[in-house]
Amino acid sequence: MKTKNNKSRNKSYSVNLRAEAAKVLFQILEEGKSARECLPAIQDHLKEQDKAWLQEMVYGVLRNLPILQFWLRKLLDKPLKNRFKIVEHVVMLGFYQLAFSRVSQHAAVSETVAACQALNTIAMKGLVNAILRTFLRENIFEESAPNEQIASGLPKWLFKKLQLEYQAELSNVVKNMQLKAPIWLRVNPIQISAEQYKTKLHQENIEYQTSDQHTNGIILAKGRDVTSLPGFHEGWFSVQDGAAQLAAAYLQPKAGEHILDCCAAPGGKTCHILELQPEITSLYALEVDQTRARRIEENLERLKHKANIIIGDASDPSRWWDNKQFDRILLDAPCSATGIIRRHPDVKWLRKAADIGVLVELQKQILDAIWLTLKPGGTLLYATCSILPEENHQQISQFLSRTHNARLDESFCHDSVNKPGQQILPGEQQMDGFYYARLVKSAAN
Repeated sequence: MKTKNNKSRNKSYSVNLRAEAAKVLFQILEEGKSARECLPAIQDHLKEQDKAWLQEMVYGVLRNLPILQFWLRKLLDKPLKNRFKIVEHVVMLGFYQLAFSRVSQHAAVSETVAACQALNTIAMKGLVNAILRTFLRENIFEESAPNEQIASGLPKWLFKKLQLEYQAELSNVVKNMQLKAPIWLRVNPIQISAEQYKTKLHQENIEYQTSDQHTNGIILAKGRDVTSLPGFHEGWFSVQDGAAQLAAAYLQPKAGEHILDCCAAPGGKTCHILELQPEITSLYALEVDQTRARRIEENLERLKHKANIIIGDASDPSRWWDNKQFDRILLDAPCSATGIIRRHPDVKWLRKAADIGVLVELQKQILDAIWLTLKPGGTLLYATCSILPEENHQQISQFLSRTHNARLDESFCHDSVNKPGQQILPGEQQMDGFYYARLVKSAAN
């Protein structure tokens, strides 16, 4: 019995990480699953160091996919099909290791070839070995990308959209979308002050930066397992990007108000509103997906906050609204998530050009429907983690033109008249891409 257990334990440690990475890439790129769905299922069985390495490899391939696919087409005579399709992902993983990582050439080639056996595609070992060795011998990784789109790491449809909207800033936007995003923390002042928490980080020799724009914001100098940070289980902080941290402050909640956080999962903004204004009379967190709503519950519980969670569709308030109008509404609308690609590189391959029109129509429906639940004189803060104009300033311009009792809060409008609201671009003050527009409902309904 003892020997059997030891064998089982050894087997779990002899997993081929390249094979596991190829499985994740296949699920994302061929089956349309998100990294959030695929990675944890495999990482749960790995040691911490291997978890980090697996994510680094998967995200690295996703960030550089166009050039990896270009090299693949150059060295593979014809596409692989059926059960051998996964081998294309094995090869691209090998390219990534050889061109962009610190993995030794020997390990990159030998372990990547060995992944074929772990994937039950042993017949492809010779092909994978030949491709990777040709890649090295001919120094293909030193060749420049054949065009700007491939060099950008973005799909064609998205690159073209950014070219049109951000002509002057294009190179900077693209560059920042390729970089790894830093980990931002938001200290929970109800549990501990920002200064006290910084002292805790000093004591643990954890390096960080601060931001003038974020009273309780902290930027970690290095990536790490956030559950190992001081006070995670005690609810001393949340993990939330600096751009998302602006939502509660821009909403400007006041004591005694009745507030709605619309499309609220996973609850980071819900909790921040409560931290910023603990004397709110009532806060409702609306989420259409019951599974995602559980994340709101978990965050509220860990941070020791209380809010009313409603499972309901924001585009159809008649099914959940009690006709009591809200003083303020935060609408974090469903969107393309193009502003958070540096943090979630799978987004650019899961999202398709055809999705944008569908999302724009959904945003329009939610805006029109949820506006009716706002009090005259009330404020609605519209937010997306997108950098596409049709989801942001164009959406708001169209809403204002068709809604007689809506006006833009001019004190908040940082862009031109033709582009209402505030667009934050990826990497700006180390933040993700985000958009905000603050709308006021006229007192005379």
